[in-house]
Amino acid sequence: MGKDKNPRRVADNEAMAKLRMLRTSPQKLNLVAALIRGKKVDRALNDLTFSKKRISDDVKKCLQSAIANAENNHGLDVDELIVAEAYVGKNLVMKRGRPRARGRFGKILKPFSEITILVRQVEEQA
Repeated sequence: MGKDKNPRRVADNEAMAKLRMLRTSPQKLNLVAALIRGKKVDRALNDLTFSKKRISDDVKKCLQSAIANAENNHGLDVDELIVAEAYVGKNLVMKRGRPRARGRFGKILKPFSEITILVRQVEEQA
C-alpha cells in the first residue's frame, strides 16, 4: 500500500551526483569540469586535488559523492568507473551595486552555478 519506486534516471551502469548553488560563474566552473571529462575517477580526483582553481574542492566533493552513489546505491565497481559526463548550468544571479561618479550606479553581478557529474562503469580491455 505504498507508492511505486521511482524509475532510474540513468542507465544501470551509471551513477550521478549534482551540486547546486556554487558561488562561481558557470564559465569558470566549466574550465574545471573540462579538466575531468572522460578520465578515470582516480585520475580525475588527483587532478582536482592538485588544481589551483578555488572551486576544484567543491567539484571534487561532487565527484566523490557520485563515486559513493555508484558503489553504495548501484553496486558498481569503483576501479572501473570513468567520468562520462560533467556539465555545468546557470543558477541564480545576485544583483549588487556600487555608487559611481555623477550619480550613476555600477552594476555588480554575483553569479551562482551548478554542476552535474555522471560516472559510468566500463569494462577494462585485457
